[in-house]
Amino acid sequence: MRDHTAFPPHLIGLLALLTLGWGFNWPMMKLALTEMAPMHFRSWCLAAGAVGLFAIARANRLPIRVPAGQWQRLAAIAFVNMTCWNVFAIYGIPLLPSGRAAILGYTMPVWSVPLSLWLLKEPLTGRRLLGMALGFAGMLALLGGEIQAVERAPLGALLLLGAAISWAFGTVMIKRWPVGLPVTSFTAWQMVIGGLPILAIALFVETGSFDLLALSAGPLFATLYNMLVAFVFCFWAWMKIARSASVGASSLAVLMIPVVGVFSGMVVLDEQPSWLDYAALVLVTLSIATVLVPRRAGDAAAAQPPAEP
Repeated sequence: MRDHTAFPPHLIGLLALLTLGWGFNWPMMKLALTEMAPMHFRSWCLAAGAVGLFAIARANRLPIRVPAGQWQRLAAIAFVNMTCWNVFAIYGIPLLPSGRAAILGYTMPVWSVPLSLWLLKEPLTGRRLLGMALGFAGMLALLGGEIQAVERAPLGALLLLGAAISWAFGTVMIKRWPVGLPVTSFTAWQMVIGGLPILAIALFVETGSFDLLALSAGPLFATLYNMLVAFVFCFWAWMKIARSASVGASSLAVLMIPVVGVFSGMVVLDEQPSWLDYAALVLVTLSIATVLVPRRAGDAAAAQPPAEP
């Protein structure tokens, strides 16, 4: 019998690609923001993501039309998942080291697991409790000596926590109020709707230019990476995982992303990992194992991919 609280085995490869894509993106975002205003940057990302995903949906002849009566729930999900997450995260990232910003953003399971118990009636198993304990021990190890840095930038910490809470609400909303669209067009519509308030902030609140050619090589590469990898592929992959796995399993499964964020900061921003970072890697790996490893050997064979395109 399949363990519905575990992570779907057929999505593990997709999770691995998502982990690398979003993990490496944290230093990329910090690099891009050195030369572009936050909401100008995010407007480009959301526009590219929406265009790319709609093009993929059209090429694969997937439905794009939003079902009657579901615009309201789509708009609510888009506002929480895209508008709130991006505003909180992008304004918070420049105030903290990239890896530590990722850690605070990925406190999402602290909020999503209780919300899933309340709204979705998901079971709180001993395995899930162990996974949460190991995962957040890893998060604390990653913060390590940076607690003082967080204390020096309380606004940045609050913004990243706001991003984590909005992500948690959005993840639960996807399961609680499903929209009858394939993942590709569902994600594209979220980017369009959620991107409108962000574009308004860029046009009427921020100063700066939308000119990508004015960027130097590093920030230009980081912006293109966000547009093509983080927003076309990674957001699609996350929506696929969020719709297919339980909230608890999907929340714990992505805890490796901030670990990748910390170590990729070493490559991109010359941030050096400490022994606490390596300890966190072990703890988070064990945490993820609690939802990736099935309870029985036959579970993986029993799990079949859903019909969702």
